[in-house]
Amino acid sequence: MKRRKALKWTLIGVGGGVGAIALGGAGTVAYLWNEAKLDTAGKVDFANPLAIPPLAESTSDPSGARVFNLEIKSGTTALRAGRETATWGINGNFLGPTIRARRGEEVAFSVYNGLDEGTSIHWHGMHLPAVMDGGPHQEVEPGGDWTPQWTVNQPAATLWYHPHPHGRTGDHVYRGLAGMFIVDDEESAALPLPSDYGVDDVPMIVQDRNLNGDNQFEGGGSFMSVQGILGDQIMVNGTLGPYFDVATRLVRLRLLNGSVSRLYNFGFSDDRPFQLVATDGGLLPEAWETDRIQLSPGERAEIVVAFEPGETVVLRSHPADEGYTGPLGRVNGAEDLLDVCELRAADSLADETSVPDAMGTAPDLDPADAVEERSFSLSGFNQINGEAMDLQRIDFGVREGTVELWEVDNADGYMHNFHVHDVQFQVVSVDGAEPPERLRGWKDTVQLVPQRKYLLALRFADYTDPDLPYMYHCHILAHEDSGMMGQFVVLGEGEEIGQVPAVAAHGGH
Repeated sequence: MKRRKALKWTLIGVGGGVGAIALGGAGTVAYLWNEAKLDTAGKVDFANPLAIPPLAESTSDPSGARVFNLEIKSGTTALRAGRETATWGINGNFLGPTIRARRGEEVAFSVYNGLDEGTSIHWHGMHLPAVMDGGPHQEVEPGGDWTPQWTVNQPAATLWYHPHPHGRTGDHVYRGLAGMFIVDDEESAALPLPSDYGVDDVPMIVQDRNLNGDNQFEGGGSFMSVQGILGDQIMVNGTLGPYFDVATRLVRLRLLNGSVSRLYNFGFSDDRPFQLVATDGGLLPEAWETDRIQLSPGERAEIVVAFEPGETVVLRSHPADEGYTGPLGRVNGAEDLLDVCELRAADSLADETSVPDAMGTAPDLDPADAVEERSFSLSGFNQINGEAMDLQRIDFGVREGTVELWEVDNADGYMHNFHVHDVQFQVVSVDGAEPPERLRGWKDTVQLVPQRKYLLALRFADYTDPDLPYMYHCHILAHEDSGMMGQFVVLGEGEEIGQVPAVAAHGGH
């Protein structure tokens, strides 16, 4: 496999500042520019069976809540031949189990931090009280426990969980702390979609890594990268060079861009069409047929793809359809062509599932119901509306039960996206026009194409707290960790914005 050449441009830290230092003359720059495009198509040895994360075990407490025990720990993992890689994991040495719960269930977690530094677990895409959110205000100290509990109250969806310590999220995710969180409900269970976990319903946490000659994760960024780390090794569920044995005609792939910086434009090596059936917040009202689905870090998509007996095809990330301006695209992965996972169909395939004509519920927020309009402009590496994150500053408050319109734009040529905690939002328009098909479902993370304005409708319901905020931020983790983040509180009737408790900013149990 072609490997990027020795680094001549260094990004400071894995998840911290994105300052860059040029270390070479014009000849070096030209050389590295030519080497900036990564192409692994047809060059990956798919020799390892795709690891399927185990379903997290649970017990029931006297109140009937399902209790999950999660231990964050360090260890080593055999990613390829040679020395094992130093990794972090949850209930294991690398990544974490898939948590699965049904709408209406009370879930409780005992999160133990076995690391030698503070971290947290954020439930990305989950609707829940701010004190349970797992953001930077719920950091768990080394040797500490955190016990969040809430009732799952949202439609079936593919969510995920990952750390969110202030300034260190990218580093902690890169070391291996991430897992999938699948929400089920009665409506989705009644559909004929593929649903046998690990057989025809397959979780795919797609991430990139740089490994040095000693098989250890390397930080830093690619030549002139303004996003952070762009790895030259692609793994799925922690597996390098993965293959998956297909046993059914239809397979549902739950795609998660779990990378800290990289964009993926998923499709197949033969450009076969597939059905997009769900986005971040759950099932679409009807499937959309396409041959590409582009996901920025943090975004999810569920697709259903059909196979013929005996065939082999590769899931591939193609060059980006959109998202960059000028030469920045090439040095930030926009032109990369990456083999991700080989899918090998058996000679005989079961055929017991289908994609129904009707599935989920379309976003139904009426912009005319909005009580407030806000604007957010992302620029550089660390600013939203000209300000960097301050853990003790609450940027604004929203009223519980109301709808707001947020206009969000990427004011420069760098890649950004926008994630909001607690809510799934509706993309009302992009530059005043109907959003593209891939953005017409419920979303909690959206890629921001430079110089376009995204109008989002959000409803804030159920949970209020004038002191403990939710976050909104760029999910390019180097940007988030550098300060491209703000925070808001949800206020009940008569409540006013409070003050973040000082202890919350330092973590605790």
